[in-house]
Amino acid sequence: MSGTSLDGLDMAYCHFIKTGKKWAFKLIAKKSVPYSEEQVEKLKHSVAIPADDLLHLDILYGQWLGEQVDTFVQEENLQPAYIASHGHTVFHQPERRLTYQIGDGQELANVSGFPVVCDFRRADVLLGGQGAPLVPIGDQALFGEYDFCLNLGGISNVSVEIHGKRIAYDISPVNMLLNRLAGKLNLPFDRGGRLAAGGHLDVSLLQKLNDLAYYKLDFPKSLGFEWFTAQVLPIIEQNKSSIQDQLHTATVHIAQVIAQEVLRFNPTNASILMTGGGVYNDFLIQHLRALLHPFVEVVVPHESLIEYKEAIVFGFMGALRLAEEVNCLSTVTGATKDSSAGKVFYPA
Repeated sequence: MSGTSLDGLDMAYCHFIKTGKKWAFKLIAKKSVPYSEEQVEKLKHSVAIPADDLLHLDILYGQWLGEQVDTFVQEENLQPAYIASHGHTVFHQPERRLTYQIGDGQELANVSGFPVVCDFRRADVLLGGQGAPLVPIGDQALFGEYDFCLNLGGISNVSVEIHGKRIAYDISPVNMLLNRLAGKLNLPFDRGGRLAAGGHLDVSLLQKLNDLAYYKLDFPKSLGFEWFTAQVLPIIEQNKSSIQDQLHTATVHIAQVIAQEVLRFNPTNASILMTGGGVYNDFLIQHLRALLHPFVEVVVPHESLIEYKEAIVFGFMGALRLAEEVNCLSTVTGATKDSSAGKVFYPA
């Protein structure tokens, strides 16, 4: 799994067990590989490079993924049945029936030596869906004891069961925005949200962020880097406050928008499972706890689940695809029907 926060590659080796109609999982081994500065720059700017360069990057990134899988397998003495790869999203424009993740599946299969399931989003988008978020199938099957599942990654997304149907959607930027601001101070991220905590609220900036048109749309809906570049960055770039005050205001904004979306379902005595790198931002979590209390209990799980839940779920989606079971829910994405999404490649 590689997300929009561009922090690196997460790999999870899991066992998936089906008993009757119920699924369970065991996380056996895990590894995170940080991106080099060169990789971050290439992936960040991949949205703007010529088509032939992008196709070449697709192959090179697939080769790199295969090499990382091979190293992981050798280090842990693993015997995977298959690799499920999310890839790295370059384009996500479902309104144009377009989504594109790089990390060529055939190259990944050839280099790793294992079958690969990848390109999970395209089938849903071509069925009129958002192609995102996809993790809710795992929320439903593997984490159903929680009323809400919230991922705080590059983008935040929420998943909830309503009247027997799973719905989910992207809420807001999180690390995509906060890491961008921290980068202006030559920091990879704001550790623990300490810089943000020491800043002051810019009411005007907060209002502009809260007034973004996306927040007024009903679900299903999803976000991509293009939206962030076009809609959010201009607001930040035109603001004259200090970076620390911008971090403070952006964090408050994220907490407010997320809490507003969770509370719209009128929860009582509910629980919300928090995962993703944003969970380590104490200032953000503090604000979320305050805004959701007393209706929703914020549950922060073990570190391995915080960091690897998305990798685990994409592994699960691969299992469902190979079993020809539904792994993409139309109630979540707005597609015309459920699907078993993903392309399968075998080593040449």
